[in-house]
Amino acid sequence: MSSVIVRNLDTTGTAPVASSSSRPSRTSTFAGHVAQTFATRLVLLGAALLTSILVARALGPEGRGLYAVAAAIGAIGVQLGNLGLHASNTYYVAKDRNILSALIGNSLLVSLLFGACTSGLVWIGLLKWPSLAPIQGRLLIMALLWIPVGLAYLLLQNLLLGVLEITKYNQIELLTKLLGLVLLGALIAARRPSVETAFLTGLVALAAGFVWVFCRLLRLAGQMPWPQMSLLKGHLGLGLRAYLAAFLAFLVLRIDLLLVKYLMSTADAGYYSIAATMADSVVILPTVVASILFPRLSAMADVTEKWNLARKTALLMGLVMLPVVLVALALAKPVVRMFFGPAFMPSVAAFVWLLPGIFFLGIETVLVQFLNSMGYPRIIVGGWLLCCVANVGLNLWAIPAYGIVGASVVSSVCYTLICVVVILIIVKSTFLRPPVLAEPISVIPT
Repeated sequence: MSSVIVRNLDTTGTAPVASSSSRPSRTSTFAGHVAQTFATRLVLLGAALLTSILVARALGPEGRGLYAVAAAIGAIGVQLGNLGLHASNTYYVAKDRNILSALIGNSLLVSLLFGACTSGLVWIGLLKWPSLAPIQGRLLIMALLWIPVGLAYLLLQNLLLGVLEITKYNQIELLTKLLGLVLLGALIAARRPSVETAFLTGLVALAAGFVWVFCRLLRLAGQMPWPQMSLLKGHLGLGLRAYLAAFLAFLVLRIDLLLVKYLMSTADAGYYSIAATMADSVVILPTVVASILFPRLSAMADVTEKWNLARKTALLMGLVMLPVVLVALALAKPVVRMFFGPAFMPSVAAFVWLLPGIFFLGIETVLVQFLNSMGYPRIIVGGWLLCCVANVGLNLWAIPAYGIVGASVVSSVCYTLICVVVILIIVKSTFLRPPVLAEPISVIPT
């Protein structure tokens, strides 16, 4: 499985300091940012759903499985090569916009160097041990090409988040996804669909998105970017902590698909990919809220204020997620039958068993931004490592025994576990004074 704001900076390029008089305006802006981005995500959800339907119906369960595995390889490669700069970019540029140009240069350097190296190492490893390759030929090559392009797009998009260029961020995301959908539709209309050509449409759209975001950042920076190694070195401490946490989290969210492919069949991977795609749609709102919340919290100097905003937002998210999960449970079977066809009905049970974990994952996704804004404490890495080990170990038993339903149950257990771990870390942390934790909770962020 997988995990997104109108500018809120003053003319000097620094985040405004909170004050009691500014709170109503900032609250309104925060809600507006969430509403704008969530509306965009709903459109993107429709585009993603339509893409999944077209791919599933054009390629069938086995082809859909190969497509999903190729996408997972590209996405895992991006996680391997980002060095945590996706998080440190947002964190540091939110504090000081004057370093934007240097961060653009550093992002491009890391994308070309580590992205290409990651792709090359995977390629060499699979040449040496071809039996380990879940896909072959041109599809594998395109999945590896996805890594440096996707890495550049990820790092630059997170710079847009850091400077709170929400409207432009959403526009680029929307145009990129719609371009991929249009290209896929044209391919199917021409009656030339294959797993390779379907995947290529997404790769072309991703490259176009990278160009768009790069051009926008150039305008904001006002000068040509150039890497600044001292800055990169200074940011790697936080970046590597964020890197380990994000990579382990990504494995928890995605490795189940690869394990289903290895331990069962390509068709089962296709069924499970549909369940995971539907689960991603349920957790869109928490992802949107978290992506806006993180740069805001990072720009705040007062820990009490950070905690008040984070806890109220997380509580509100829990109240919203409960009915969302219940509606998703009721609609699961008719949605799969209507949009994907009877051949994909095994996906329903897997999706249903993912929902309990999705509820807790939504809360955790928002609440953990408080810890992230404090500089990604090392204990967060330990929490995700615990969940990752539990996920892989339990899946090695559950998938052969219970199939894709077993994979879903394990995922739900691990999502719930990380939510509990984050809550315990916050309660036991030294970041908060007892009076802060003892304040009454309001469900409306202020």
